[in-house]
Amino acid sequence: MLTVGCSQQDDSSSRPNVLIIVVDDLGYSDLGIFGGEIGTPNLDTLATEGIVFSNYYVAPTCSPTRAMLLSGIDNHLAGMGTMYNEQSDNQKGQPGYEGYLNFKVAALPNILKDYNYHTYMTGKWHLGYQENNSPMARGFEQSYVLLSGGAGHFNNMLPILGSNKAPYRENASILESLPDDFYSTEFYTDKMIEYIDSNRDGKPFFAYLAYTAPHWPLQAPQESIEKHEGKYDDGYDVLYQMRMKKLIQLGMIPDNTPASEKLLSDRPWSSLNENEKRFSSKLMEIYAAMVSDIDHHVGRLIDYLEISGKLENTIIFFMSDNGAEGHPLDQSFSKYGIEKHVNTCCDNSYSNMGKPDSYLWYGAEWARAGVGPWRRFKGFTSEGGIRAPAFLYFSKFNNNSLNSTYLHVKDIMPTLLDILDIKHPENSYKDREIIPMQGISILPALKDDSVSVRDQNHIEGWEMFGKTAIRKGDWKMIQEPEDDYFSWQTPLEDKYRWQLFNLAEDPSEFYDVSEQYPEKFDEMIEAWNQYQKENGIIIPESVMGF
Repeated sequence: MLTVGCSQQDDSSSRPNVLIIVVDDLGYSDLGIFGGEIGTPNLDTLATEGIVFSNYYVAPTCSPTRAMLLSGIDNHLAGMGTMYNEQSDNQKGQPGYEGYLNFKVAALPNILKDYNYHTYMTGKWHLGYQENNSPMARGFEQSYVLLSGGAGHFNNMLPILGSNKAPYRENASILESLPDDFYSTEFYTDKMIEYIDSNRDGKPFFAYLAYTAPHWPLQAPQESIEKHEGKYDDGYDVLYQMRMKKLIQLGMIPDNTPASEKLLSDRPWSSLNENEKRFSSKLMEIYAAMVSDIDHHVGRLIDYLEISGKLENTIIFFMSDNGAEGHPLDQSFSKYGIEKHVNTCCDNSYSNMGKPDSYLWYGAEWARAGVGPWRRFKGFTSEGGIRAPAFLYFSKFNNNSLNSTYLHVKDIMPTLLDILDIKHPENSYKDREIIPMQGISILPALKDDSVSVRDQNHIEGWEMFGKTAIRKGDWKMIQEPEDDYFSWQTPLEDKYRWQLFNLAEDPSEFYDVSEQYPEKFDEMIEAWNQYQKENGIIIPESVMGF
């Protein structure tokens, strides 16, 4: 094992700092290092000097991913079996469906704090609304967070839904207002730098920077948006082809990878009239501004770490929490109450797009460019929903590499603890029984990308809002609605069917081969039953979310 730390709990001075950066709804191909054109030089440099993961998997939506990131345990056991306040009647009150990061897990910040780390968080929490399940309760000594799944990005506290203010917490206090100059990406970076800089006692730090961008509503400073003016006038069909070509050039995907399947509702760019094109391209300009702003402010943080002498001994892990947001514009989220919310709260006229009282998302066509060759988007258990960009930077590793090792978000915590030479408490923590981590350390694969840390019998599963998937080696089965890819609040009976894919031959999940391989189909059903039983999964009686 690569030894970079020490084994004594009270001797932490030589242990590395840890910085985890999570962005919200970033597409697989958005960063330059993953084929994007937006302009992300700071992130691209970190990634190029680090280890880029082309085969990184998360949950279909945000808070389940975050629960697994901070616990190393399946979200159905860690308390986020579904999103907060999204439990169906048969899930309410059941273990694993508490709607917050439960206390059957030992959270990463708690453990690192025990090992004499300073622990800081800024950005999106979404793992509990009450003080007893807040960041402070899970080991963060300093935190400034948005409690809900999303919000406007300026100081007006625009909620993601409803008429109340978006909920923010600073340590133990619920906030009634935000600073006048609040812009989420900039503020969370400033606050994190402030936290890190506040302690000069030689202890290492764990910093969790969870940006709320580029999650809808799409908002950014006007000067940021103007930098992208006119860049998307050729439309989403051209952008898709450009990104696919670049992904192939970068070696992220094979040169024979087919284009992803379009939704039936997708419109060719050429069929839009001039006003529609103008409005649609502006949506992508705002989205691009949000992504480039993330890059700019991460660059400021990296500059601070370098100037202060901390960068060389800091592990940096960057990831998106799920696939790109792909709800079609013409659905308007009407059955989720967002259409009414937008009509009440906001002004989406062309001249007001991207401003603090606008409420916009960019739609399925632009999201298709964001996910590249993968099937579907955020909320789905197909590749487009659960495959995300990620990279790791640490000066003490052999870097400058593209790593295609299968890596799951559950693996991040055990890998970090392995690097730090810190032992997980396994079955008992602070006088309570806990669940041992399910993820595995991929440290051997970080040192040598030819090393396989899993064999073809490894089983991985996903479930969210009744959409399910099971993977065993190169084989994967998924369940999606047969008719309406965006069904809402409908009983699941007779709406879903299993589809079988060989990802080695069909990474885009085009060809259902369940009839050709009935024995493999049965084997995968058995694998699903095993995964469902081991993780206490309760299929909802009805679907409310994505």
